[in-house]
Amino acid sequence: MDPARWQRLSPLLDLLLDMSPAQREQELSRHRQLDPALADELAALLALEEDADDNFPPPLHEPQPTLRPGTRIGPYVLEHVLGEGGMGMVWRAKRAEGGYQRRVALKLLRPGFADHRLRLRFSRERDILARLEHPHIGRLLDAGVGDQGQPYLALEYVEGLPITDYCRQHGLALEARLALFRQVCQAVSHAHANLIVHRDLKPSNIMVTVHGQTRLLDFGIAKLLDTPDGAVARTELRAFTLHYAAPEQVRGEPVTTRTDVYALGVVLYEMLTGHKPYRLRGENPLQWEQAIIAVDPQRPSQMVLSASETGEVGLDAHRQARRLRGDLDRIVLKALAKRPEDRYPSVEALSADLGRHMEGLPVQAQRQSLAYRLGKYATRQRWWLLAASLTIFVLVGAAAVSLRQAREAMREAQRAQAMQNFVIGLFDNTGAAPRGDALDTRKLLEDGVARGERELAGQPLAHAELLAVVGRLRLGLGDYEQALALLRRGQALLDATPDPPAQLRLQLATQRGRALAQLDRGAECVAVLGPLEPLAQSRRGPEQGVANEFLSQYARCLRQIGRRDEARTLFEQVLARQRLAGLPTNQAQSLLDLAQTATDRGDEPAAFELYRQALAQLHGQSDTALQIDVLRGFGAAQRLRGETDAAQASFNRALTLAEAFYSPQHPTVGNLRAYLMALDVDRGRYAQAERQARTLLANVQRRLGPQHRNTGLAWNSLGIIAMERGDSAQALTNIEQAVAIWRAPGNEGLLHGGLFNIGLAQLAAGHPEQALGAFQACRQLRVERYGAQSEIVGEADRMIGQALADAGTPDQAAPWFDSAVRLTAAKTAMPLRQRSAVLAQARNRARLGQTAPAQAALAAMTRLPIDTSETQRLVWRARAYLAESRCDGAAPSSAAELKALQDELHDAQPEGGTLVREIDDIARACNARLLAGNR
Repeated sequence: MDPARWQRLSPLLDLLLDMSPAQREQELSRHRQLDPALADELAALLALEEDADDNFPPPLHEPQPTLRPGTRIGPYVLEHVLGEGGMGMVWRAKRAEGGYQRRVALKLLRPGFADHRLRLRFSRERDILARLEHPHIGRLLDAGVGDQGQPYLALEYVEGLPITDYCRQHGLALEARLALFRQVCQAVSHAHANLIVHRDLKPSNIMVTVHGQTRLLDFGIAKLLDTPDGAVARTELRAFTLHYAAPEQVRGEPVTTRTDVYALGVVLYEMLTGHKPYRLRGENPLQWEQAIIAVDPQRPSQMVLSASETGEVGLDAHRQARRLRGDLDRIVLKALAKRPEDRYPSVEALSADLGRHMEGLPVQAQRQSLAYRLGKYATRQRWWLLAASLTIFVLVGAAAVSLRQAREAMREAQRAQAMQNFVIGLFDNTGAAPRGDALDTRKLLEDGVARGERELAGQPLAHAELLAVVGRLRLGLGDYEQALALLRRGQALLDATPDPPAQLRLQLATQRGRALAQLDRGAECVAVLGPLEPLAQSRRGPEQGVANEFLSQYARCLRQIGRRDEARTLFEQVLARQRLAGLPTNQAQSLLDLAQTATDRGDEPAAFELYRQALAQLHGQSDTALQIDVLRGFGAAQRLRGETDAAQASFNRALTLAEAFYSPQHPTVGNLRAYLMALDVDRGRYAQAERQARTLLANVQRRLGPQHRNTGLAWNSLGIIAMERGDSAQALTNIEQAVAIWRAPGNEGLLHGGLFNIGLAQLAAGHPEQALGAFQACRQLRVERYGAQSEIVGEADRMIGQALADAGTPDQAAPWFDSAVRLTAAKTAMPLRQRSAVLAQARNRARLGQTAPAQAALAAMTRLPIDTSETQRLVWRARAYLAESRCDGAAPSSAAELKALQDELHDAQPEGGTLVREIDDIARACNARLLAGNR
């Protein structure tokens, strides 16, 4: 059969197969009146279906037994049917293997149905989903073949509603519906960027979760644009859902990305009106085909009014129609154009036009007449124009008010003009530089500040704005102290100015917060920004973007001082606002912030997913600095999961971007090199890590000077590496260099970490008394900085206990371990710290003879799921401490367990390391006790 003919017959046949025999005969009679040849072909196909056992080729496998709840397919157990179609079935299932429970949507071919075309289509869906990674696309989690030879796809299980049902049940306002639809556009655009056309976009394939996030599902008939058309056509059994099909699909013509634009137009039409674009008297498929091909759809505003006349919609129909009339009518109808070339050229263009409408800007779907543009301006400035009209109307009675408003407007205009003239003048002489001389950015900014002192002396607001701009640029260069000084001067100018603009106050405060956070002065940041939070929360309209940036920075500072719940609430609030605005870059920043808070509370799976979503939002965006930050965080999350190769790829990608975007001496570049060096430490490649650390130190010293805080970080890294290599003396020397730098004013925020590492090095050198002093000094600084109940103080308590235990006084160590467990358990920020405290407490209890509770706690630790590299190290230690506690009563088995653990560790870390040496020491001591017992 001709493929084009089959594409027309297929949807009609599917509808007929779903009918009862009586309905089927009635429908065939209608077809015979309109197209007798078509009706005959449908009847013949129905006859084949009824005699399928005799007419279909034999299956590749014997038919499987009927699927039912409890049936096992691969590692999954079926629970209940979610949906069923011509290709197969979708079940809700749960994973029964692998050490974790997870519900999935399991897509299966019909049992025993082994038609090669369906299998090809099934495998193509797997390949398509494997290419897609986007927060608004349902993910492929697994794929395989069951024991009976049945292929399956395990997909992300989405609990939610079809997008149209979600809009209706939640009574979403128009703006919220448009924002939700633009999420779908992002997902479809991502698919198109991967050369995939969905071809079956409809509300039932677009689910909305309880959190208001869309998920695009069912790529079962999607088309790979980089696959030859012939290959695709040979595997197709059903090409579309009729009500959402584009004219070219109905005619059997080639599909393009504009086919999905049409389907999205139908979905948008339904979201806005509650109806499909064509109001037909019946559901006759032929009538639908003719309407799709030849009938112009009603304008959405007209559809709303028509439905109201029949009582199908509420009393607000006229208000709704007014809001749809004009831009939205034209946007939807442009998406529904009969000819593909008359539609939007891409889904991005459709989404962008909706964004312009939401912002009150002229849309591309409207002819851009002068009257139209003036009308849009009036809409955007309606309150200003209304105020102006009222001012004229009551001019005599309100002369004083008018004069004040005029002065304010003049002041704003003068400030804007002053800034414009200043910036133009700043660059006037840059062309006079000798050929080949690089533009010295810092010199340019310093000259700008000096010139501002002279030329803007009488305009404090313009001067403050200049200092805010230059301060932000100095932050971008990594000059945090210099930026902070400029921003303080700008704040002083604002403080001396009556009624400064709210937007400028928030902008300047945000940049001060950034500088203070970079200098690890979170408490000062909170003190500066906290009083302005109510002002930021009250901003609406054009100022909301500035307010969101302020609230995000305030939340980062709250997070820095341990007030993580408050920070998380603010981040979530800002993300909700950013999603309504529909700006991918801003959403990515909020997702990055939330990912970091998830890492704080030890929820690594959530952090990993949030980083992944942030990267997807940045796809095709131009914010390089943000992309670098997200990749760095994603790499850190991958490193913690033990995905070392993937982490290295993320860090390398970020480093490549950073070296091109920043100067070589920028702190971000050095930070990324330090992450790559840390990966070498994780892999036990200490010699290579040391070479990298020395190169990093030389570069930082040359570019930033010997006393810079980042120079201290390089010395600290060298100390950690020396400690891992077993050179405790060199480790102390290196870390003491770092501590000396961090004692300087402005660098104190890093000092507590340096003292902590001094204590570790002293313990490694066998000097527990000196280690105790370092840990106590570290604790004092942390109490002053983070409060006595902080989990980071609990970490110091654990090491104080460790120093006392190593000094031979486990009874004195016990209360410190108890404090560490209490402080770390009181927080959800870092389960690693809590587990480390429990582990140390259990080992100390074993030393005190409290064997039963100690061994119970240690045994529980050995059973932890190994989901990160840090957890793996904890489990190794727990196994060693448990064997150590049994050295007297079960010495031979303990020695054997320690020997197996040694072999495992030496294979994993051939260059040794502190953990390897610690377990070697435990094994030697246990063997010595075994020998002593045998004498």
